Parts: sequence; C-alpha cells; structure tokens
Amino acid sequence: MEIMEEFLNGAKLLRPRIFKDARGCFFESYNQKTFSELGINARFVQDNESYSARGVLRGLHFQKGEHCQAKLLRVLEGLIEDVIVDLRLGSPSFGHFKKITLNGEDGLTLFVPRGFAHGFLVLSAGAKVFYKCDNFYNPASEGGIRFDDPSLNIDWSLSGIEPYVSDKDSALNSFEDYKKNPIFSYGK
Repeated sequence: MEIMEEFLNGAKLLRPRIFKDARGCFFESYNQKTFSELGINARFVQDNESYSARGVLRGLHFQKGEHCQAKLLRVLEGLIEDVIVDLRLGSPSFGHFKKITLNGEDGLTLFVPRGFAHGFLVLSAGAKVFYKCDNFYNPASEGGIRFDDPSLNIDWSLSGIEPYVSDKDSALNSFEDYKKNPIFSYGK
C-alpha cells in the first residue's frame, strides 16, 4: 500500500499493491501495521456497504460529537465521484473540498479523517461502496451539508445525469449555517 496523494490536511488516497496472474488478482485492502506506517492510526470498529443506482447522490454526511467518524472507503463495483469537505474550523483547508473518481477496478482507497463531510455520486449503472468507520453509527449524531450548497460550489459531474437525492439529504443545512456554529476544530 502506498500513499498516492495527500490533500485537505489529512485525507489520503492510497494505492494497494495488486498481484495479478491468469487466475485473477489479489491485494491486501487493509493491514493495521501498514496503515499505521502510513500515518493512519484509526481503530476501525464498523464496516458498511451500500449499493446505489446511476445518478444517486448521497451526502454530504458526517457524524458529530462523540460519534464523529473517520472513514476508509473504496468502490467494490462501478464508478463514483467522491467528494469530501473539510469542516474543521482552524484547518488551513477549512471549507475546501476534494473530488476523487473511484472505481471497482484499481482498488484505490480513500482515507477521510474525522471532521470531514463526505458524499458521492454514482456515475455507472450502479456502484457498490464499502467503508470502514472508526466509530459506531448513531442516528442522533447525524449531520450534513447540502450537496448543492452555493458557497461550496462543488461541480458534480452531472452532465446527462439527473441526480437522485433523498428528501433527508435535500433538507440538509448550508455551509453558511454550519460556519455560524462549527462543531469540528482542527488539531483537537
């Protein structure tokens, strides 16, 4: 496993070492010792998997308070545009976002630290996304920022795609509202 890119003051895009032969391929998707050597010391306690059809846009989500989560995610099948937003007040990248295209072919893995909002848009006919979390999900601790927030101005790859967004995600707060009462701080 190697770090391909680091961005937004703590997020990392990782590339596994893939072994291929006539039978197929093999790679180690997670190894605590290797990840620790790469500076990722999260202790993962929950695995999640979702399947979504083309055009489904999930996010931008986060867990707050004592239920805040770091995530380690990759696509098992399909193609997504993944977006993370740094919500940590005081971070040099506060309010900045990063878009990454992830697919089920190359094993690229995204580490999202605590204090980030996360979402994705499915670009293929369907996509299966797998992610590990370093804290347990708590419905009362859900939070989020609207995917189409004008102050973030995220250019989702919507050409020819009408996004399908849940009612709950459509009702999320704006980034401007979040800035009035930020819940994450950098370095704490």
